[in-house]
Amino acid sequence: MQQGCESKTPRGGGGLKVCYLDFDGVLHDDSVYWNSKIGIHIRQPGRTLFEWMPVLEKLLLPYPDVRIVLSTSWVRVKSFEFAKRELSPALQARVVGATYHNREIQKFDFDNMSRGAQVLADVHRRDPASWFAIDNDGLGWPDAHKDKLVLTDDRTGISDRTVQENIRKMLERFR
Repeated sequence: MQQGCESKTPRGGGGLKVCYLDFDGVLHDDSVYWNSKIGIHIRQPGRTLFEWMPVLEKLLLPYPDVRIVLSTSWVRVKSFEFAKRELSPALQARVVGATYHNREIQKFDFDNMSRGAQVLADVHRRDPASWFAIDNDGLGWPDAHKDKLVLTDDRTGISDRTVQENIRKMLERFR
């Protein structure tokens, strides 16, 4: 996979505030598939890729210092640059890295970690001052950090008003 997918950012002492962001089941319905003939596509009728991205832009707007770390399988399957380019320019500007990188962990080992373990490994490596995650995968999140997870539903992602309120509450903690 891609080398050098990290921006130079201050570590914990620098006040880094991070939102770990999944795509599938968060920014759009979870029924996303890839094949070599038609590429990445969504199988849920009436749904489109990244349809709820404007919701996240609006939620983050009052918090210009919040950065994004991609915690989506899109980075591992395609590449960091590919996944980042799928976001709007406003969200791209916030992206500082991804949980998957091949400098310290093999793809097989990463694939066998729960999403919670993947995020926690990045938290230990990146050492942000504060962080939370938006994800539809709650399996394997350590109990000590479940309060930092905004869990979404596979079908409604961040379009759900309760989820949006939970994201607001997480962001308020950053003030």
